Amino acid sequence: MPKPPSKNRPSKDVGPAAQKPAEPMDVAPDFSLDAHHAELPPEVEANRRAIINSPTYTLAEKDTEWLRDSSMRPVRMQLELQKTEVLLTREGVKSTVVVFGGTQIVPREEAEMRLALAKEELDNNPDDHGAQRGVIRAEARLKKSRFYTECRAFARLVSQRCQTDGQCEYVITTGGGPGIMEAGNRGAFDIGAKSVGLNIELPHEQEPNPYITPELCFQFHYFAMRKFHFILRAAALVVFPGGFGTLDELFNTLCLRQTGRMQAIPIILYGREYWDSVIDFQKLADEGVIADEHLELIDYAETPEEAWGIIAKFHDVK
Repeated sequence: MPKPPSKNRPSKDVGPAAQKPAEPMDVAPDFSLDAHHAELPPEVEANRRAIINSPTYTLAEKDTEWLRDSSMRPVRMQLELQKTEVLLTREGVKSTVVVFGGTQIVPREEAEMRLALAKEELDNNPDDHGAQRGVIRAEARLKKSRFYTECRAFARLVSQRCQTDGQCEYVITTGGGPGIMEAGNRGAFDIGAKSVGLNIELPHEQEPNPYITPELCFQFHYFAMRKFHFILRAAALVVFPGGFGTLDELFNTLCLRQTGRMQAIPIILYGREYWDSVIDFQKLADEGVIADEHLELIDYAETPEEAWGIIAKFHDVK
């Protein structure tokens, strides 16, 4: 088993919600009680109130409008980096198993419902190309619904093996959204284990899936900071079928491993039939744009047990 986390963990009372006495600078003076101000000429009193209410007089740490200014982007990025790092440390998360995959891969019953709706739409519009494509796509999603079930089982298996006796090693970490991400967090939730969700602010509203450990759910504005935290504690990456976002995260990790810019981890593509149909890695090597040994950065798995076996062997987990 992985070594247990350090016993020198901060007490819970140092969390962000902990109460502390207000510092002198946090206590606003009650200007209304100052008799002297009642004697000021009206125009001076108006100016005094304008001073007190001016945004420039707001403490920088409390001035959210200022923090949103474009000039403060480096500060906002640092805050996203530091907040997540501090709180993961406080929760004792030592290492993670990162799970990527598509948002559209849903449980079988939901996939069946979506297919039924697509067929109904086609029945009503038999000559509509969009309706025809809708059925084809819904059938493909139904075929891949097994990955939701298997991802959930994988996350449950990893959490059972690595979150015992207070340990927080190999904590399942996802992007916090629906689909495969939900399945990963749900598997840990099934057995009462912790899991992390690194959500991202998007143009359309997205709520985190309901299976993430509340204290370990984070929202990011910057993809770069989110990607950094995916990799920082990663002991393994397991990639289920997905689209642009999944491919982006996969190739980001492959590039970092190829160039030696991150720790050695297994990168496991789950469901080889899908991955072979989407990406011809061998062709990249044959064309000479990657080295033959770079193909060894990738492993393949077809079952939750096989995926965990690759991770356990890589890290010599008994």
